[in-house]
Amino acid sequence: MNRLRLPDSTKVRVGLMIFGFFVLVALVGPTLVTHVFGLSATELDVEHLREAPSSAHWLGTDKNGRDLLARLVVGTRTSLQIGLFAGLIATGLATLLGIAGAYIGGRTDAFLTAFTNIFLVIPGLPLLIIVGSYVKGRGGWWVTALIIGLTSWAGGARQKRAQALSLRNRDFVTATEMLGESRRRVIVFELVPHLAPLIAASLLFSVVGAIFAEAGLAFIGAGNPSIISWGMLINEAGPNALFNGEWWTFVPPAACIALLGTAAGLINFGIDEISNPRLRMVARKASTRLTAVTGAKR
Repeated sequence: MNRLRLPDSTKVRVGLMIFGFFVLVALVGPTLVTHVFGLSATELDVEHLREAPSSAHWLGTDKNGRDLLARLVVGTRTSLQIGLFAGLIATGLATLLGIAGAYIGGRTDAFLTAFTNIFLVIPGLPLLIIVGSYVKGRGGWWVTALIIGLTSWAGGARQKRAQALSLRNRDFVTATEMLGESRRRVIVFELVPHLAPLIAASLLFSVVGAIFAEAGLAFIGAGNPSIISWGMLINEAGPNALFNGEWWTFVPPAACIALLGTAAGLINFGIDEISNPRLRMVARKASTRLTAVTGAKR
């Protein structure tokens, strides 16, 4: 049995390296900056307000004199936690409702489709802003992640329903049903594995989308001020930071968000090649031609 692996692509490798770097920073970064470098993400220092990067503060300080490197590292963990939690919620709901409705059909499918369409026609951003503003400051990062996850699943559900409909009458599904397997087992062990590349891509972009959504909420002042995240760092920089030339207060978190989005796009190339046989064939031919040209030059 052949193992599923990502294509041998430079783009995918770069994307995985970037994503892995942020995960590593989120896991060990806060401990390193606190116990090894002796930096604090919350300690105020009124004598060093809005200082540019220096040997004492590698990324400078904010309007309250707090070290921005420490806050960026702590914000990396918070942003990834929000992205992962919200992404799992959105992808889980989309997978469950989309595939279940397509396979069961009948009134169940009609109800789930209508329910999904209701969420699709509701403007996502205004709904997110309203709910986020209502619970502003309540709970921790998981409250923000829960709100984002529960308001961003509908598009993925519709996509997965369409793909599941194309698999519902396939021979392997019919054979499993003839063996007397339950609907739950057919969905979990037959349909979901066949849609694994699509679900993986959906999860990846849900994670990144949730980080973008949290950053957007924080930027407009509807985020949770009690947490340290990339979005909250941009919000704390203030509208005058750009005009005052205080680039160090908003460029690093903005660059992190942009890099993570770029990594998701690069990784998606590999997922597309797994799920699309034509792309695999094109990639294989390109690799063969490159090998031949390299060998001829040698």
